Amino acid sequence: MATINGKDIHKLVVACDAGMGSSVMLASTLRKQLGKTGVTVEHTPVNSIPADADLVVCHKGLAARARSVVPGKPIVAFQIFLGDPAVTRVVKAIQQGTDLDV
Repeated sequence: MATINGKDIHKLVVACDAGMGSSVMLASTLRKQLGKTGVTVEHTPVNSIPADADLVVCHKGLAARARSVVPGKPIVAFQIFLGDPAVTRVVKAIQQGTDLDV
């Protein structure tokens, strides 16, 4: 398991299958939660994750595809789009500047 510090996350990408609906909803929520941190939050289809992403957040069913698109990038997989503990850990690590195991 790798670790990234919340202070080192400047661009967070929410990836989903088509880059619509679910990722837009989660990205909007994360933008609000991280608004004061200066972190850029984007949403994208999993096959189009930008290489400059510091952290990728995606549904666990898409994690393997995300890893093949951006090998070596930290990826946090979640199971539910709102209120998932994995996403909560990401937000806390960024807000508090603490380590996040990925």
